[in-house]
Amino acid sequence: MTKKIDELVKDGPVVINIGLRSFFEASKTQGIPVVHIKWEPPARGNRELLHLLDKLL
Repeated sequence: MTKKIDELVKDGPVVINIGLRSFFEASKTQGIPVVHIKWEPPARGNRELLHLLDKLL
């Protein structure tokens, strides 16, 4: 465990950003290695549509 912590301190964090593009851009601007994954809640958070999707599955 100590070796992993030492590597993190030496190499810095690597970020996987899920969803919020502005967080990705801010991290990238600061030189932080970051990967952006485009994600939205199922049915864009619409409960009625989500319920219909659940019935399909």
